[in-house]
Amino acid sequence: MGVTVEAHTIYRYPFEQVVASYLRKYPSPMEKHVTAVKTVEEKTDLSTGIIYRRRIATCQNVIPQILRKVSVLKVSDIYLEEESWLNMQERIMSMKTRCLTWTQYASLQEESVFRESLENPNWTEFIQKGSVSIKGAGLLNCLLEAFAQTFLNQGAKKGITIMESLLQEQFGSPFL
Repeated sequence: MGVTVEAHTIYRYPFEQVVASYLRKYPSPMEKHVTAVKTVEEKTDLSTGIIYRRRIATCQNVIPQILRKVSVLKVSDIYLEEESWLNMQERIMSMKTRCLTWTQYASLQEESVFRESLENPNWTEFIQKGSVSIKGAGLLNCLLEAFAQTFLNQGAKKGITIMESLLQEQFGSPFL
């Protein structure tokens, strides 16, 4: 079956500032579950200027202890891979994220975009769409998907709040 999560917001800051803050967002004391982010590949296409990055995030396992009685769920860390394509000329950064842990049982995928707002060129629009699908866990499939949907919705809201805090901390009050 699967569940989906969507988020959309406008940051009242220029694209360059939003992207710079995003790339420094984690780890952060504001989000204890993300313990590390490591860039494992970065290259620039000389013909287009597009910067490609592949990063691996290490996150604490947030699955409730009661569900961790299932041996496959009994891991301390979860790994996510994020690929991004930053086009400064067109002022857009596209990202794809997927879970590297439990791939035989779960599919977690997310697509996000930061782009210059059509409403105001000094603002940045953020759009995020994600999905989670669990398989092979029998009756636990629906329970795990419901937990994932709740956690991801909260995570999306928290991520937006963290970005707002970082932007305000680094650049002051937003452009209006």
